[in-house]
Amino acid sequence: VLAAFVIVMGILMLERKGFRSMELLVAALAGVIALGYGLQLALSHPALLPILKGALTPGFGGSADAMYLAVGILGATVMPHVIYLHSSLTQRRIQVSVERRALLMRFAWKDVILALGLAGLINLAMLVVAAATFHQKGLPASDLSEAYRTLTPILGAGAATVFALTLLASGISSSVVGTMAGQVVMQGLVGFTIPLWVRRLLTSLPAVIVVMLGIDPTRTLVFSQVVLSFGIPFALVPLLLFTSNHALMGNLVNRPVLRRLGWGVTVLIIGLNALLLWKLAG
Repeated sequence: VLAAFVIVMGILMLERKGFRSMELLVAALAGVIALGYGLQLALSHPALLPILKGALTPGFGGSADAMYLAVGILGATVMPHVIYLHSSLTQRRIQVSVERRALLMRFAWKDVILALGLAGLINLAMLVVAAATFHQKGLPASDLSEAYRTLTPILGAGAATVFALTLLASGISSSVVGTMAGQVVMQGLVGFTIPLWVRRLLTSLPAVIVVMLGIDPTRTLVFSQVVLSFGIPFALVPLLLFTSNHALMGNLVNRPVLRRLGWGVTVLIIGLNALLLWKLAG
């Protein structure tokens, strides 16, 4: 945790040189994660037919645990605080001319589609690797450290090292983005800024507390991702309301098809969260 704190603090210092440097660095970290899980996917030799079957006919099998993990994956992929960060980064680039705004909007579309698409593929690769290595061979891996130890005899020490590096890159990327998003939210909603080192210290405290109290970090991580899923509608609903307002957006207002799709996805996420609560309560 301390090493990650120092690394993230060093990376965040790049913010003084502009957000473009930060964006490129986060993109590089995402590339490392994608390459790492791509390599593990190739080494695990998963069966293609079950993957296609699961992708085309998804389901939870009536299990509350499976739905809990699925909702957590959703929260980890579409982090609500990053929605505010995307808006802030786009706002910093907007120029006066209408033509320039339309061009930047197209770039933003491509950035979001690429980022979420890559995140979805990485999550898919993680699930497939876990199924092909642990589940298929009947080997338990209840936490990340156990998964690292179990990977060594199955895929080799190199694959286990790649697994550790991808986790480190993922944690650093998430910490950087979370710290930046926290500042955007606080500055926009509360109206004041907090020094960088204080922001990073505050965002690191939960991890330190979890380690010091001996709480299972894997369960805590999954729980935090489920909480993120419940926060997605609180970011999507205002976003859809604002971007569908012609008086506010002008010629960049959402088209009817996009509005319907956005509200449909929002209702689906709310439904999944509600269904999870119902299953957990039952």
